[in-house]
Amino acid sequence: MTAATRPPGAPGPTGPIVFVLKGYPRLSETFIAQEILALERLGLDIRLFSLRHPTETRRHPVHDEIAAPVTYLPEYLHREPRRVMAAWRRARRLPGYDRAVRVWRRDLWRDRTRNRVRRFGQAMVLAAELPDGVRRLHAHFLHTPSSVARYAATMTGLPWSAAAHAKDIWTIPDWEKREKLADLDWLVTCTRYGWTHLSDLAPHPDKVGLVYHGLDLRRFSPGGGAPSCRDGSDPNDPVRLLSVGRAVEKKGFPVLIEALASLTRTLHWRWTLIGDGPLLADLRKLAAQRGIADRIDWRGALDQQAVLEAYRSADLFVLPSRIGSDGDRDGLPNVLLEAQSQGLCCLSTSLSGIGELIDHLKTGYLVEPGKASALRDALPELICDPERRRRYGAGGEERVRSGFDAELTVRALHDRFIGRSAQPAKEGR
Repeated sequence: MTAATRPPGAPGPTGPIVFVLKGYPRLSETFIAQEILALERLGLDIRLFSLRHPTETRRHPVHDEIAAPVTYLPEYLHREPRRVMAAWRRARRLPGYDRAVRVWRRDLWRDRTRNRVRRFGQAMVLAAELPDGVRRLHAHFLHTPSSVARYAATMTGLPWSAAAHAKDIWTIPDWEKREKLADLDWLVTCTRYGWTHLSDLAPHPDKVGLVYHGLDLRRFSPGGGAPSCRDGSDPNDPVRLLSVGRAVEKKGFPVLIEALASLTRTLHWRWTLIGDGPLLADLRKLAAQRGIADRIDWRGALDQQAVLEAYRSADLFVLPSRIGSDGDRDGLPNVLLEAQSQGLCCLSTSLSGIGELIDHLKTGYLVEPGKASALRDALPELICDPERRRRYGAGGEERVRSGFDAELTVRALHDRFIGRSAQPAKEGR
């Protein structure tokens, strides 16, 4: 019997492991769901604790295949006072409660926010409501979920580990990263760019492992269609540009809109954006101001199958990632893996871990982040040259299928959970 078919209460080979997530399920975090399912298939018994309820009505098919039960911690403490008070009565009797309070107070002194108070309240509920026999806490993201996991682990004496990705690495202070890295058992991150930074902050670099997310290639089987010959010369058959990502600053979509608006009107293209987010209205307004709103399709958030179909019908994938004003940035966006798995040529930026996937002029095209002029120069080259797109798309697909198969990458993570020694990250690819 596999973990995916095992009843939620049945013990796994290593005992239950609690995953602490910021929100579940989330359309933008397919890589987390994919990882959970893959680990279940390898025999881990996983229980999910989420800090937030879902805000989206859609789900990916992978969410329905996961067996792990989900417990939602109080998102706002004042809305569940009885639950929080009952948790406090139990937590204060735990062996590490006093130490957890000291750790939290030290954190609160340097981060005097309501969020920091909420994290401790959620940690008490987590510690009080843990299922029997839990062996470990594991947090996805180094910011809020790791704070909750750390406080709860301190209270209970359980070991804890974490996975760091992008925003969580670059938007919290170094003191917080150092102290969490000193406290946890081990941490994995998904780019060499992030691994280098976190290893420098860890008490010993072996605490930090490099494990790429990879892609479930069974879900992303080859598209099978022949690449199009569109070259931007036919107004009735424009080149199809596609972007997938949330409308947030680090995705750089305003830069792309500026670049598209600067292209000659005799070059025929149509851009589709899949994703929602807080800046979507601003993007629509900017496109209207620049006179290109009639050439853009705003699709909103879609499930995985609809996104896959969009990859297969597009000619060029564009992701203009940049560093946000708060320091937030992409790591290695999974949408690039997904697009390349379909043989779709990708145009992106030389930011963070993107260059760990895309070799410029071999498996895709990279430009300097945040530069509309760089995108403006690159877009005509790729729009007008279908053979070049085909060549980069084929190289990208080979790169993903040979080096980013999640069935293989997840085994390195599984080995850590069952206590096998992990190989340190090596230089190069």
